[in-house]
Amino acid sequence: MKKYKVGVIGATGMVGQRFLLLLENHPWFEVVCLAASANSAGKKYKDAIKKWFMQEEMPAAYADMIVMDATADKEKIAAETDFCFCAVNMKKDEIRELEYAYAKLECPIVSNNSAHRFTDDVPMVIPEINADHLNVISAQRARLGTKRGFIAVKSNCSLQSYVPLLEPLRRFGIKCAAVTTYQAISGAGKIFETMPEIIDNVIPYIGGEEEKSEKEPLKIWGSVENGKIVPADGPVITAQCLRVPVSDGHTAACFASFEHKPTKEQILEAWKNFEGEPQRLHLPSAPVQFIHYFEEDNRPQPKLDRYTERGMAVCAGRLREDNLFDYKFIGFSHNTLRGAAGGAVLLAELLAAKGYFD
Repeated sequence: MKKYKVGVIGATGMVGQRFLLLLENHPWFEVVCLAASANSAGKKYKDAIKKWFMQEEMPAAYADMIVMDATADKEKIAAETDFCFCAVNMKKDEIRELEYAYAKLECPIVSNNSAHRFTDDVPMVIPEINADHLNVISAQRARLGTKRGFIAVKSNCSLQSYVPLLEPLRRFGIKCAAVTTYQAISGAGKIFETMPEIIDNVIPYIGGEEEKSEKEPLKIWGSVENGKIVPADGPVITAQCLRVPVSDGHTAACFASFEHKPTKEQILEAWKNFEGEPQRLHLPSAPVQFIHYFEEDNRPQPKLDRYTERGMAVCAGRLREDNLFDYKFIGFSHNTLRGAAGGAVLLAELLAAKGYFD
């Protein structure tokens, strides 16, 4: 595999910092460009960072790199890179415009942002589930008039805690599902120091999160038809999303009913044996075992399990029959690894393996 030259747009934020940790020693990707807002442009990366949020130290390789202006320097950034990751804190319409601009400059964008998740020719991919949606990129390129440039996005971070657990059960005909997600403060770009209101507290509202949780799975489970991704008709999902005093890791309490109710043993077997393209292709960031089931009644827990397979696995536990639905269970994933930067890096590895950056 050739070494691809990579840019990180939005490098100073929490997700951007996580990208740099993941890419520091990546076997396929070399970071050659860091970009952020005009306020950070022209500064050394170590000086542009208002706060380093990660527990690990800032990689020395990036500390003295000069930060570029993500908007004003986009032609230069596009010329210097094979593709860019994008995780910016801007208004949605501004993000949409910025990502289109890079794509039209023939610079593919792997986005952590939500701006293009419902653009019907932009693939929104959980690599183990809907890798086939990458086929829509040819139609997107035709619309944009590009040869290399395109946009691909990852889904909302909270979806990773329950959609991968529902995916291998779809063969039993999921009629409906209900989920409540208990989401870590890093999902809001916060740490306890910068979010004191969450201490000893639960906030029962995260703007826009419930709509994403109910709608995005249907696009992921949709099909590519005539150059567009057509969302699936079902199953119906209802969601509630709460912010809880946890640093990293989103937990989901999920309930599901089926057309053909499986046994508990069939569900556990489906989870154990489930794998996708990342496992078959042995991608560098892919977990060997995608879904880990815990037999203990008090697992999974964020504090104990957030780094399962370097934070790239999805954890499950407490599978049991329910009085209203057929089954209920707990799901869990690391929101800034599997859910955000790590999921985007895995998507980029999938794109690279399939030749989309060439």
